[in-house]
Amino acid sequence: MNKRIKLYISYVLLLILCCNLCIVSTSCNSDSKKDTSVETSEEEQSNKQTTENIDEYEVIDEYEVIDEYEDIDVMIENMTLEDKVAQLFFVHSINDDLTVKKYQVGGILLFSDCFEQRSPEQVVSYIEEYQKNSTIPLLIGVDEEGGTVTRVSRFSQLRATKYESPQDVYNEGGMDKIIEDTYDKSEFLTSLGINVNLGPVADVSVDENSFIYNRTFGQDGQATALYVSEVVKAMKEAKIGSTLKHFPGYGDNVDTHEEIAMDNRELSEFETIDFLPFVAGIEAGADSILVSHNMVGSMDAEYPSSISIKVHNILREDLKFNGVIMTDDLGMEGIKQYSGDQTIAVLAVQAGNDMIISTDYETQIAEIIQAVHDGTIEETRINQSVKRILIWKRNLGLL
Repeated sequence: MNKRIKLYISYVLLLILCCNLCIVSTSCNSDSKKDTSVETSEEEQSNKQTTENIDEYEVIDEYEVIDEYEDIDVMIENMTLEDKVAQLFFVHSINDDLTVKKYQVGGILLFSDCFEQRSPEQVVSYIEEYQKNSTIPLLIGVDEEGGTVTRVSRFSQLRATKYESPQDVYNEGGMDKIIEDTYDKSEFLTSLGINVNLGPVADVSVDENSFIYNRTFGQDGQATALYVSEVVKAMKEAKIGSTLKHFPGYGDNVDTHEEIAMDNRELSEFETIDFLPFVAGIEAGADSILVSHNMVGSMDAEYPSSISIKVHNILREDLKFNGVIMTDDLGMEGIKQYSGDQTIAVLAVQAGNDMIISTDYETQIAEIIQAVHDGTIEETRINQSVKRILIWKRNLGLL
């Protein structure tokens, strides 16, 4: 023990000696600089300082600036055309896990039948099987809006009560209750393995008789914009993907699941009312936007919004949205008759969609691949969409 104490004291003395030597050295250097500066003119000092600053910036400029998405670009370079095209598809429930393995689609959209007979543990296992068979992690999405659209919480074995509509939640406790409900819903879904909730509904409707009214916030454009902004922020913090729908704004139109919706409103009405919630959602960091099949004459009198280049240009250029744009379901009646010479899926990609919601994915994947081979669609166009999709997946912690 005494020997250790002696060694410790020796170490301390040595350390003190070194420190004194450093102080003496620093003092000498300082004095030397001081003496030199006396002999240096003010002009020379200024020139020296300027040179030092330039050298400093030159050193910084030598550092390589790494592209934030360089790793994603490498992923895309190593993907086959078939796998890239498959990533564009957000498909309806696939009952065969081997189909997922074969097509490597971008995401799977689950409906009520996927949850009806399953316990929470079985739902988790069911979704995990999908993920195990996918080389690139899947987006797993549902429509859990609350109220009339509850794909999951309607089943009592999964949740004691189903989620209420945004209007009812707000009436119970204002915006604080909306935010609380959003966090709770997001936690519930992610606990099951679901990483995207196709919401919030950003449509503006104050007519209780309109098709979309019960699914909306039920208030004017400004109030709906505040609602959408708060919900998107909460979803982002809860690490679940968000989807603003249904651009450019449903209004009081008919249900496009059943028939064509013709919207004859002026563009100015969209700009001052319907666009407000979408702009608020974009600014809040919305991950994706779903485009409806409504035909809006003031934007495009020839094509429904979901396959309209003009409508998509409004989203990209005017509203400055850089995230994932997806179609509403291409199997809906409101879109089928507009295919013309090209298939609907090819038109959807040409219009600017990044993802396609579809049940007929096997046929449509082949159609888009063929369109690339014959030059109808550039492969670089496919790459752009795949990059947005993979960025979204990385932001959700899937990559």
